[in-house]
Amino acid sequence: MVEKRLRDLDAGEKGEVIRVGGGGALRRRIMDMGIVRGAKIELVRNAPLGDPVEFLLKGYNLTLRREEAENVWLEVEE
Repeated sequence: MVEKRLRDLDAGEKGEVIRVGGGGALRRRIMDMGIVRGAKIELVRNAPLGDPVEFLLKGYNLTLRREEAENVWLEVEE
């Protein structure tokens, strides 16, 4: 297993959330969207210019800016 930030995933790559960083309102907002420790998440696609990024999480698609995705660490299988 390898530790990566959510923003560093490649299309189709999956991982399990191990840590959510950031401070205050940003961290709370990310966690309110369902990105919590133990959640499985998959990168669906990147926007043409790289921002935002679309993920599949708990059966729904979620779009985050790379700046927000930088605060989430995953454990990814090689």
